[in-house]
Amino acid sequence: MDDTFIVIGCDNNCIEVFDAKSGKYVRSLLGHEGGVWALQFIKNEISNEHILVTGGCDRAASVWNLTTGERRHVLRGHNSTIRCLKIRDDKIAVTGSRDTTLRIWDIERGTLRHVCTGHQGSVRCLDISGNKVVSGSYDSTARLWDIETGQCLHEFMGHHSQIYAIAFDGVKVVTGSLDSHIRVWSAETGACLATLQGHTSLVGHLQLSTRVLVSGGSDGNLRVWDMDTFECKQRISAHDNSVTCLQYDDKRILSGGSDGRVKLWDIEKGTLIRSFTQHARTVWKIQMNDTKAVVILQRDRPLGPNEEHNIHVASHRTVIELHDFDLDKEQDGRMTLATANADSEEEDDTSGSILNEPATPSTQILEA
Repeated sequence: MDDTFIVIGCDNNCIEVFDAKSGKYVRSLLGHEGGVWALQFIKNEISNEHILVTGGCDRAASVWNLTTGERRHVLRGHNSTIRCLKIRDDKIAVTGSRDTTLRIWDIERGTLRHVCTGHQGSVRCLDISGNKVVSGSYDSTARLWDIETGQCLHEFMGHHSQIYAIAFDGVKVVTGSLDSHIRVWSAETGACLATLQGHTSLVGHLQLSTRVLVSGGSDGNLRVWDMDTFECKQRISAHDNSVTCLQYDDKRILSGGSDGRVKLWDIEKGTLIRSFTQHARTVWKIQMNDTKAVVILQRDRPLGPNEEHNIHVASHRTVIELHDFDLDKEQDGRMTLATANADSEEEDDTSGSILNEPATPSTQILEA
């Protein structure tokens, strides 16, 4: 974990950078004029610099030198909120927006390469593999694009409602939808290979490896799927309400829910290893590596005697925790990095999203 950062995009227009080893605040990156909804980084192997790309409500993406805090480029062109972004390498990034378009950028020069049109609703999710990018939209379709030309190679049609999650390994495209189904598609032919059924409501979270898919739904369940046979290997009743975030490795699944719980699961047995954090109102975001996990959650804030009837005083706070855990220990070490009293804004998307969906902070562990 040497030379490792934690980067958090917030609704107060700021990007906060912390040292993951010490938990100490490093710097704030200022420049966005609205909440930051998406971020990702890439490390330049030649210069040894971390390049960060961010996007959000101000309709612009920014390219930062994370090492120095310098904002190198502002990428303008979208007509609405940037809802998602992915970086291919230290030269190319793709943004998806509520304006229904994708934009492919040269982040080294700060220039636009392609505008990808075709979706009829907000672009909700992206994933990249090689020279291809896939997009999922509230128009109930997904599309596969060639990054070099900007051309649409396939349109994946079959869902009956908005697509909220997408995963792509270069061979298979996987989509999760409000219709409660997961569909697996061939990136080569565009054909639907399988429809995975079992969730009973929105499938909002997917993580794909070559042979394993993990899905999380608003039904509170995690499911582990064999991508060779398309069979469900594990059904885990993980949370009392929606699964709001998940991440897995070869042995473990870490999940957060709107029940305010963070839980670590054995991926083979489907059993609970440990619960993390004190109870919260909701968990917004998690990210882990081998030994650490970052958790962003919301907790109630005790009100003073003069605050109880003041509607302008927040009754909750956003808490960012860094957990240093060891599977051989009974307890994890928890460090609170920062707290804030501001609530996240609610999403109100006219293209068909679920109202009152929180505008969750974006988090990524940046590791050298």
